[in-house]
Amino acid sequence: MAIKKIVTQDLIQLLKTTPVFDVRSPAEFLHAHIPGSHSLPLFSDQERAEVGTLYKQKGKTFAVKQGLDFFGPKMKPIIEQVELILKQLKKQNSSVIVHCWRGGMRSAGVAWLLDLYGFDVFILVGGYKAYRSWVLEQFSKPYEINVLGGFTGSAKTEILTQLQSKGQSIIDLEGLAHHKGSAFGGLGQPQQPTQEMFENKLALELYYKNKNSFWLEDESQRIGVLNIPHQLWATIRKNKILFIDIPFDERLELITKQYGVFPVEKLTEAVLRIQKRFGPNETKMTIAFLAANNIKAAFELLLRYYDREYDKSMHKRENLELLLKKITSSTTDVQKNAITILQTISNQ
Repeated sequence: MAIKKIVTQDLIQLLKTTPVFDVRSPAEFLHAHIPGSHSLPLFSDQERAEVGTLYKQKGKTFAVKQGLDFFGPKMKPIIEQVELILKQLKKQNSSVIVHCWRGGMRSAGVAWLLDLYGFDVFILVGGYKAYRSWVLEQFSKPYEINVLGGFTGSAKTEILTQLQSKGQSIIDLEGLAHHKGSAFGGLGQPQQPTQEMFENKLALELYYKNKNSFWLEDESQRIGVLNIPHQLWATIRKNKILFIDIPFDERLELITKQYGVFPVEKLTEAVLRIQKRFGPNETKMTIAFLAANNIKAAFELLLRYYDREYDKSMHKRENLELLLKKITSSTTDVQKNAITILQTISNQ
């Protein structure tokens, strides 16, 4: 069988049905990769460094010979690893996609081996670098977005989940970022991905959800250590925002329950991260409340701070009076609020 060359758009179409094998080094893969792809490194991190140094110092011929020394003993294990993954995925055919950084010698070598063995091989023209170009293009496109707004403690993420269960398309930015947005947002969450990996996942979500309008939560541009790409952020801020307006006391009860389960030490660390903006007196009082295990009093101060910050951010939108639609609710019940939101947009 001949090796077939595909471009990034073909790759996107094949992603859900055909396994993708990334033959870059483990460190390259760990930093960021095409979501759902499998690491199949041709060289270890050290081997890649050695080949690269040889290429710079002595030229391509010496580098290729050294690379072949590394490649030879790995031929059988590479084939067996691909076979194992196909078996685990219960794939009935033997089609695979292979790529490296730029579609050069690494992917060509592994593609040749897999083709020789009998796999149906696709090779990505331009490699991971071409995929990254496609990713960045997604953030500059126009999107029809329903932005769900609301002060902290409104259970916006949970409302999005309810909307999804009722047939609405959503993108969970906080889920992709492994962070809930505030100084406390990393508590109980997995480690955040790299910025590049976050963008890789987000671009695919945008591509898959762009057939119709979709929902996402009104966020700060920064989510933990990550940033929503600026062009997408600008687009989000120009779309209509449905603001679920829930009483302060109801929201306070909810966040006290949600965050009161975490150790006081972790909560105190989070307070200290915002002390410059929060203010010295508020910081001191909040930490004192936490030390006394008066979690609700501590979060009452914090919630008033986050309400002010959110209100300032929301009013920085251009044409807010045309974009904003407030929906009043007396409860944080996500089921009821999701139904109310759907009824509101159906009546518009």
